[in-house]
Amino acid sequence: MSERSYVPISCSFYDELEALATLRQTAVIRFADESGKQIEVQGKIKDFFIRDRAEYLLLDSGLEIRLDYITSVNGKIMGNYC
Repeated sequence: MSERSYVPISCSFYDELEALATLRQTAVIRFADESGKQIEVQGKIKDFFIRDRAEYLLLDSGLEIRLDYITSVNGKIMGNYC
């Protein structure tokens, strides 16, 4: 499956992610992998970065997650943010 074009996430949801990173709080993150399979992980957000015009977050485990693949963080559903 080819990687889809990056779709920027809402500023409000990005603010939620930044707050978790700043406060070093553990987050439960649900996201879809490139095949569409839902995955749930837990960790602390260490950093944000851009690669190939797509935004990612880096967890303390070393896992990189593309922001537009995230479906929810700590039960807050990304689709509910404008």
